[in-house]
Amino acid sequence: MTQQSYDVTAESAAPPAAVWALLLDPHSWPSWSRIDALEAARSAGLSPDGRDRVGAVRAFRTGNVISRERITALKPERRFAYEGVENPRMAGYEAAVELTALPGGGTRIRWHGTYSTRHGRLFQWYLRRFMRGMAAGLAEHAATRACAVPGA
Repeated sequence: MTQQSYDVTAESAAPPAAVWALLLDPHSWPSWSRIDALEAARSAGLSPDGRDRVGAVRAFRTGNVISRERITALKPERRFAYEGVENPRMAGYEAAVELTALPGGGTRIRWHGTYSTRHGRLFQWYLRRFMRGMAAGLAEHAATRACAVPGA
């Protein structure tokens, strides 16, 4: 197994609160990412109000692969961290999404993580591309939602 990492950024016109709300609500993830579905039956500790807390385990399906991830830290509107509980392609996965308010409005989204895998450079390329799409989708969806809400 080799240790690998990714570090991607995106900018959203939405304020950090709008981005944060999407990160906390696992049901929203398939609407702004390449994730196909939240597998609620394989998840644990999901909040009925869409505001998951530290310790919640979310199971996401992409294609035929299910990844289970546990929330490890929450600093409201600043940092969302999680670790892999189960993933057939990675071990020791730890990641964080850091939000920074931009001067004049908007949010910088930095999504970064480390993991070990038996797969080589092709997997590293794929995951960086996938995570770049996650950050960009989050940024775009948050901005679209923020513009649709009066006063946001």
